[in-house]
Amino acid sequence: MIMNTTTPLALEIREVVKTFQADSGTITAVDKVSFNVKHGEFVALVGPSGSGKTTLLSILAALLTPTEGQILIDGQDMAQMGETQRVRLRREKIGFTFQANNLVPYLSAQENVEFMLRLNNKLDKTGRLRSEELLSRLGLGERLSNLPAQMSGGQQQRVAIARALIHNPTLVLADEPTASLDTERAFQVVQTFAALIHESNRAGIMVTHDLRMCQYVDRVLQMRDGRLVREFTTREEIMALARGE
Repeated sequence: MIMNTTTPLALEIREVVKTFQADSGTITAVDKVSFNVKHGEFVALVGPSGSGKTTLLSILAALLTPTEGQILIDGQDMAQMGETQRVRLRREKIGFTFQANNLVPYLSAQENVEFMLRLNNKLDKTGRLRSEELLSRLGLGERLSNLPAQMSGGQQQRVAIARALIHNPTLVLADEPTASLDTERAFQVVQTFAALIHESNRAGIMVTHDLRMCQYVDRVLQMRDGRLVREFTTREEIMALARGE
C-alpha cells in the first residue's frame, strides 16, 4: 500500500470574489482570484491603488469574509469555519502587519512582539529569546525596552514585522511593510523579512507599491481591477520588474 505523504500547500485560494454594496450599486473589489503559495515561498502582490490588493490581504487574514470562493490554510477551509474557529486560526496560523502597525502603546517593543505568544499561552524562556533575536535581526536590539512613542514610525513598523513572525505562523501577511522606511532601511528590512520566511519555511505575501522590493521575493502577482492579470516567476522577469524595465 502506497501512503500519500504529500504536504498540503500553505495557502490555496480558489475563485475568490469579494463584493461590496454602494449607493452606485455592487462593487467587485476581488474578482475570481486563484493562486497557491507553498511553504517557504515569499510572494509579492503588486498593482495600482484600488486594484484589490489590500482587500485580498484582509480576506487572507480572516478579517473579511469572501463573497464567493475558498481559502485553505494548511488544508483547512476558512469558509467552513465558525467565528470562534476563524479567530483561533487567525491567532495561531496567521501573522500580519498592516500599514497601521497597531502596537500597544503601553507595552515595550519586546512586550509587543511577545503579545502574540501570550495570546496563545506560549510565552516561555524560548519565546523571550526568540523575540530578542527577531528584534535584533531587524536592527532593534538596543530598543527592546522602548515604548512605541519612543520609536520612529519605521522602528514601530519593524516591531510589527517581528510580532507577525514570533508565533511561527503558517502564513505571514504584510501590507506595505516599507511604507514608513527610508530606502536603505527598506531594503534591509525586506531582505531580512525574506530570509526569515525562507529559514522558517513559512509562506509570505507582501503587498508593495515599491517594485524595487520585489527583488527579494520568489514570485510576483500583479493585480488590476480586482483580478490577477500577470504572474512573474523567473528571476529574470522579477529582476527586470524590480529595475523598472
